[in-house]
Amino acid sequence: MIDAVAALAVVLLVGGVVGTLVPLVPGGLLSLSGVYLYWWQSGFAEPGTITLAVLTLLGLLTLFAELFAGSLAARAGGASWTTTTIAAAVAIVLLLVTGPLGLLVGLFGTVFVVEYVRRGDAAHSTRSALFATVGTLASTALQALLTLTILVTFVLAVFVL
Repeated sequence: MIDAVAALAVVLLVGGVVGTLVPLVPGGLLSLSGVYLYWWQSGFAEPGTITLAVLTLLGLLTLFAELFAGSLAARAGGASWTTTTIAAAVAIVLLLVTGPLGLLVGLFGTVFVVEYVRRGDAAHSTRSALFATVGTLASTALQALLTLTILVTFVLAVFVL
């Protein structure tokens, strides 16, 4: 039988997967919270040390992707740190006002405009904007995959094996 704390841990892990698909919801943090809540409740016995270390690493990778992957993709496309900072701020505001589509359009548009003003090169600006936008989408997919891996591994390690 599953107790209330174990059920809450699983709910947090499922919330982590869903949270990666909802902007501004920290999926990796929710997943780690579920893992560590259960670990604490079990008297620091379950999951085992190696499993806990792997789940922690996956959770930290998820947090890293959430915080930095979009910016790193924009930088890989040639955008400056100033551009990525401005674009992130504009994208968050537009996300709150218009939703996820506003985030993507705002991100692309801001990177394009700021890079065009900065360098006067439409091809470079387009490349930077595409890298930033695709990087953000790829980051979301990566986060979903990582949090789903954490959920499945946790359930297998704690309830099945």
